[in-house]
Amino acid sequence: MNMFRQAKNIDSAFRYIRSFTMVIITAYSAICLYAVYSNHRATRESQQRIYILANGKALEAYSADRKDNIPVEARDHVKTFHHLFFTLDPDEKVITANITRALYLADVSAKEQYDNLKESGYYTNLITGNISQRVTIDSIFINTDSYPFYFRCVAEEKLIRTTSTVTRSLITEGFLRNVERSDNNPHGFLIERWTILENKDLKTETR
Repeated sequence: MNMFRQAKNIDSAFRYIRSFTMVIITAYSAICLYAVYSNHRATRESQQRIYILANGKALEAYSADRKDNIPVEARDHVKTFHHLFFTLDPDEKVITANITRALYLADVSAKEQYDNLKESGYYTNLITGNISQRVTIDSIFINTDSYPFYFRCVAEEKLIRTTSTVTRSLITEGFLRNVERSDNNPHGFLIERWTILENKDLKTETR
């Protein structure tokens, strides 16, 4: 009788241990699956994050399909090019540095404009006359319905002299085609057939 009771107790203990073990295994498996899922989700989210260094600070942004950002990136590309090409100071090194950076963003049409201005003595006059040039973008129109993308840029130039400031209207147009992104061309666009449609004096103010 005692042996029967002991055997029954052993059998009960075995079933208890087996049940407890199954619970532990199930719980462990659930934890492992959750850990794998969480890791996969974190990896996927991290791949969608972009960190941009601005003024020494890392700012977080989120990636998106290029097609969703084409108008934004295209406008910024055109804006950056015009700021570099037309923001000048009476310093040969500053002029060369800005123009060099601008020419990475455009094809030979921009180089031809630069060569024409250089041959006419435009940059020499800025240096000898201690003239600074600044540009303010008023609007940039981008047509993404056909490729390459047509753009028109309307801006205002200011030529700042010691005694006066001349304000000019500036209108240009061209086309954008896709190229590989690089440190020199982060938007991955190249300006083609760039033309200056208007660049005329509007007013002169005494300083």
